[in-house]
Amino acid sequence: MIEQFKHLPGIGQKTAQRLAFHLLKMPAHEVEQLVKAISEIKERLHFCSACENLTEAELCSICQNPKRDQTKILVVEEPNILYAVERTGEYRGLYHVLHGALSPLDGRGPAELKVQGLLDRAKKGGVKEVIMATNPTIEGEATAIYLARLVRPLGVFVSRIAYGIPVGVDLEYADEVTLLKSLEGRREL
Repeated sequence: MIEQFKHLPGIGQKTAQRLAFHLLKMPAHEVEQLVKAISEIKERLHFCSACENLTEAELCSICQNPKRDQTKILVVEEPNILYAVERTGEYRGLYHVLHGALSPLDGRGPAELKVQGLLDRAKKGGVKEVIMATNPTIEGEATAIYLARLVRPLGVFVSRIAYGIPVGVDLEYADEVTLLKSLEGRREL
């Protein structure tokens, strides 16, 4: 069990041991509920046919919602980013989940990402803006640039989310790249 837990992201030897011993102390019915929940997630969940988000239906609840702004698509690397944006309650457009970022060193090229669905949606018409919300890493930047080169020729405006100094951080602790990006992304006050 410990070895299996170590396959999960962010779980090392000590955490895996802690989880295993915790499960041993849990009542049997609670362990059974956990096992059932893990089994059901693989049986019931699949990817939305439009945006690649997780869903139990053909289309996720976001893609089914006619009140969402159909002219904007926010591109994210993973579903957990989509849910983080949704928690803000501010973005009312659609999404597209890539399920990763370009990473040649890890053997992840364009074919391993969910790109075609995004291009199909942009080609279909009605989409005016694609917002790149990939992580501010080398892989995320490369992915955003790659996608922009594919989407722009379709007559769709491509933008990138702003990034820089997090709220509550003293400027003296920010690194030079973050400060530079903050200056580049400044706006009128």
